[in-house]
Amino acid sequence: MTALMTPTLRSLYMPVRADPEPCREQDLGLFEVVIRDGAARIGRLHTLHGSLQTPVLLPVINPNLRTIEPREMWERYGVDALITNSYVIWKHDDLKDEALTDGIHSLLDYPGVVMTDSGTFQSYVYGDVEVGVGEIVDFQRDIGVDIGTMLDVFGRPDMSRQELEDCVRETANRAPESLKAAGEDMLLNGPIQGGTHQDLRAEAASLMGSVEGEHRGFCVHPLGGIVPLMEKQRYRELFEALMAARSTVPSDRPIHMFGCGHPMLFPMAIALGADLFDSAAYALFARDDRLLSPEGTIKLEGLNEWPVSSAALFGRTPEEVRALDKDERSVLLAHHNLEVTQTELARCREAVREGRIWQLAERRSHANPQLREAFLWVLDQLEEIPDDPSGETALQMLASANPVRMGREDLSEDTGSRPHILHLHALLSMRWRVPGSWWNGIDGAPDRVVIIDSSPPPWRITALGAAVKALLENPRSVVMISTPLGPIPFSMEDVSPWCHLECSDETWREIYDDEEISEGLEELGLSNIPLVRVAPSEIPDDENSSEVRDWLDRCSIVDKLSVLCAVPPLEACKLTGEMEVRRSNTDRVVNVFNKKQHMLSPRLTDGGISLTLEGASTLNSKPNPPALFDEPISDSLSDHPGIPRVRLLEDATPFVGKGRNVMHGYILGADPHLIPGQPCLVVDDEGNLVAHGTAVTTHREMSQLSKGVAVRVREGALRDD
Repeated sequence: MTALMTPTLRSLYMPVRADPEPCREQDLGLFEVVIRDGAARIGRLHTLHGSLQTPVLLPVINPNLRTIEPREMWERYGVDALITNSYVIWKHDDLKDEALTDGIHSLLDYPGVVMTDSGTFQSYVYGDVEVGVGEIVDFQRDIGVDIGTMLDVFGRPDMSRQELEDCVRETANRAPESLKAAGEDMLLNGPIQGGTHQDLRAEAASLMGSVEGEHRGFCVHPLGGIVPLMEKQRYRELFEALMAARSTVPSDRPIHMFGCGHPMLFPMAIALGADLFDSAAYALFARDDRLLSPEGTIKLEGLNEWPVSSAALFGRTPEEVRALDKDERSVLLAHHNLEVTQTELARCREAVREGRIWQLAERRSHANPQLREAFLWVLDQLEEIPDDPSGETALQMLASANPVRMGREDLSEDTGSRPHILHLHALLSMRWRVPGSWWNGIDGAPDRVVIIDSSPPPWRITALGAAVKALLENPRSVVMISTPLGPIPFSMEDVSPWCHLECSDETWREIYDDEEISEGLEELGLSNIPLVRVAPSEIPDDENSSEVRDWLDRCSIVDKLSVLCAVPPLEACKLTGEMEVRRSNTDRVVNVFNKKQHMLSPRLTDGGISLTLEGASTLNSKPNPPALFDEPISDSLSDHPGIPRVRLLEDATPFVGKGRNVMHGYILGADPHLIPGQPCLVVDDEGNLVAHGTAVTTHREMSQLSKGVAVRVREGALRDD
């Protein structure tokens, strides 16, 4: 087919990619978070051969046996980075001479980012290597490698604890010499060892993350010693090691899963915070007549049709492929495996952009019993939060998960354990309060809890009538909606994911028993109040119905400010004391005014809150700015510490005050309860409002990252005279 292609068709199938541009000198080695979905993130690592988008796979290239040429990887499959072994090149005289003379990129005929391993894996396979710690880094630097790797000590899972402690200590002891040898232009991997011991993985990550060289510290932290775990499908221990390392590794360093390249593992690893992968699996499996797929590995033998498609296999039958010469068949299957691998990574990145990486990981977990076991173990960490490094990472994951999401939420047996939903329920149980007064002006505790059953969303249509009727009957009623994820206050009826649960009509018609409902009510402090169950109904024809609706609108704003923005309920009530609203043609509140001033707008896409400058100014009532990053965080935070604020460096104030985004590196402090995706204020050293917007990263990341957007500014507070 290729021989018959016209130049136009050939350019369509294999477009010529331009060589990458080097990053700016000041950006070399920096990592920035562009988009996040909880712990998962799309980032950029800046190198001399382009800015590398993560998550990314680096295919392993054997310099002596190139199943697919690196140039073809660049041109056909969009492979932006690859990894090869510097020790193999160093030992091979001809390769060594060519690499030293022309450089590694010329040797491989590859314009993208080149990473090299150091020989550590060879020491695991063969028992020893013949090169010194500084010598192998010197060699990687001299051949022009973009990201080299120090010669660490491989920690096998079957080693004793003492042996693994020695691996961690010796690797850390070699770090300063390795960073010195790397020089100014080569970035360096700082591997994290520790076997299957969580505390050792956390200690290793802390040790390697704190080492500083003359020019920089390590730029990437690979998780070392994990190949034996994957070979035996010990996926729980694999993810346990990842979570332990994540607890202490600096936020400005991507984590690399050394030797992990099966597409089945990508979604879960990415959901837990992995950024880079590498593997020769695409070629090794092909030589064994095996095909990679996102659901597992498939043997070519016995296939009648392809269970997973690719351009490489299109137009051929399994029988025709089996009839090929061994070498030709291996190359063909390697193309398939690489294509499938790249496709799954692209699917993962798109899932991160859509806020659905956890749902993808959940689906993939059913592909393999060991992977499912590992997934369920992670859910246990998120729900129980153990007092160990994985528990610390679980806390970070929950805190970094934006609880409010656009789009549908597919219902499954695991839905309630998704990090963003756990976070949303935790915020609800911690910050939601019963109304301080009722729609008719009376005070007092609630008389009853009214649960509206069998009411599918949109609840502003299906449940509003029952809510108004219940409040007219007894103003001191707490109105709740029954959902498959438990009861929620009617005031949160348009908050996604609750209102966008995708499930059958039968699920919505199901009436949950009082015991199931009571568990949710107990979390909200409503367990000792009489419970009434009602069905959907029409809005009563009553002269007070509109007054009740206005009160429900106000409750919605107060509750969202309290739950999503940590605003004390009394403060939120003051903000809405003389509240008026503007509604859309579909009868939804689109603007909220107080004393004729536009304060905020409910987001129609997800039910969240968007402040105006007037609203932000009103909420900026604290006299002092957030503490500096090097100051201790108070342990006595209240449930409602106020809308989160970010403390800006003075030099950036004029720009941010006119509407520019807040960039990492220009932040002095931030409130620890900051939530990515939710509103925050930007203030100066005196606590004066500079701007307001939406946080992109967490308090921890703002303290460690030095590049990229930290707050997407909605409006600056400083105007020209």
